[in-house]
Amino acid sequence: MTDERVSFAERLTQLCRARFPFVYVRTWEEDRLIAELLSVAGRLDPQRVLHTWSIVDGLARVGAGPQSGTEDPLRALDAIERATEPGIYVLKDFHVLLRDRTRDERTIRKMRDLVAPLMRNPARTVVIVAPRLELPTELEKDVTILDFELPTAEEIHEVLARLIERNRERGRIEIMLDVDEERQLVDAARGLTLGEVEHAFAAAMVDDDRLDAKDVKRIHEIKRQAIARTEILEFVSGAEDFEDVGGLENLKRWLEKRKDVWLQPARDYGLPFPKGLLITGVPGCGKSLTARCMSSVWGLPLLRLDVGRIFSSLLGDSEGRMRSALHTAEAIAPSILWIDEIEKAFGSAGGLDGGTSNRVFGSFLTWMQEKDAPVFVIATANNIDRLPPEFLRKGRFDEIFFVDLPTAHERERIFEIHLKSRLEGKPAVQGDFEITPRVLESLAARAEDFSGAEIQEAVISALFDSFADHQRSITLDDLERAIDNTVPLSITQKEQVLAIRSWADQRAVSATGAVDRERVHAGVGVRVDGNEPGRGGRNIDF
Repeated sequence: MTDERVSFAERLTQLCRARFPFVYVRTWEEDRLIAELLSVAGRLDPQRVLHTWSIVDGLARVGAGPQSGTEDPLRALDAIERATEPGIYVLKDFHVLLRDRTRDERTIRKMRDLVAPLMRNPARTVVIVAPRLELPTELEKDVTILDFELPTAEEIHEVLARLIERNRERGRIEIMLDVDEERQLVDAARGLTLGEVEHAFAAAMVDDDRLDAKDVKRIHEIKRQAIARTEILEFVSGAEDFEDVGGLENLKRWLEKRKDVWLQPARDYGLPFPKGLLITGVPGCGKSLTARCMSSVWGLPLLRLDVGRIFSSLLGDSEGRMRSALHTAEAIAPSILWIDEIEKAFGSAGGLDGGTSNRVFGSFLTWMQEKDAPVFVIATANNIDRLPPEFLRKGRFDEIFFVDLPTAHERERIFEIHLKSRLEGKPAVQGDFEITPRVLESLAARAEDFSGAEIQEAVISALFDSFADHQRSITLDDLERAIDNTVPLSITQKEQVLAIRSWADQRAVSATGAVDRERVHAGVGVRVDGNEPGRGGRNIDF
């Protein structure tokens, strides 16, 4: 894979040589960026000097004192225009002057006037560095946006090695790590800024005066908080394993076969990284639970992308947020990127929003097609026919699975999972009630056409009834009454369920295993054999 940090340096070098006047870099890491810019300046020309500006210190050459009177942004821009030597000028937090609520019309006008002088000799490039993108319409054609990637694994390892060496010399912290455990700590910290990495490792050390493999969990918790602050990505805790998912054996086999493809033996074998998976089907049948289980089974971090929070009223900001989210997922890679109910996010692409949704959708499609980073995309959808056709073509996802209402055998397994999780080990709740095959078969038959979520709610409802009745033990009558009092989605939205099945008949693979498909089970209001087209999903086994 190409080193992302070098890619940034090369791209900026090209822009400076081509005399692009303004470059906008969105990052929190000012110090790390300035170190990179010093390298770029030296690569371009030994005579090219790096300057920084802030509203507090004014304009200053790196390594020298500030120029008095340049704290005012207009005077700083005047000084840049009058400069007689080639240089790179870093404007810190200049975005405050460009955003709608606090925009400075004179500063914006001065920047437009400065375009031509910057492109003449001596060569000068202005780099705006800010934690978010704020770009007025007037500067759209004059400012180039450049992404500054998060630290690579090598940079993170350098920080860890430096901290370990420093604390070994002082003898205050006990270091108990082998080479593999060091790598695990580095992988756990991917996706953080360099400052966050150092703070995370330091916090792990001072917690118990030692650094060992157990600190991976602490790093994950710190990373969870850092990712949560982005308000776009959410670090999701995985479920236990696929045993928490009743049925869907075909889908689970497909995922099990690919859980180790992120490791080096798979690279040596010549296998590519899998792109992703699209799971569609009837609501409440285990699509989201499958995504959460993947994190535990594959041993990879699970990030949920909230596409709704990506869209912003500021021009260009929505696309920037999408790029930032995808770069974070790549920085943490190997990782799983989960988009729940994706049709609500991208089903309206092409709407009356000035083309923003189309641009965001297009950038996401391009990334999915061309990404080299080991980021596995799992998308779930209830109404897949709302998605644009280009989203479903081969090359975007490795496979499309259809999750139907559970068969009788699958319903037995779902009842067993929920009853055992809520009753076993609680004698006062379970009483004389026994979870036997006959009981499970009876409940599954009574809950015909129920989704997995509806079965779960029926069990919970029965527990509420027994608790309200003087906190007595649950009985079979409680469960049967809760089932009878439930009107399932297969009845309230019969037409929609049939439409979803019709779409999936030849376009998706059934998530249900062959053994379960061979059983006679419930359709929507009619008993249908599992191998008939009306079941939904092609009968392919993995």
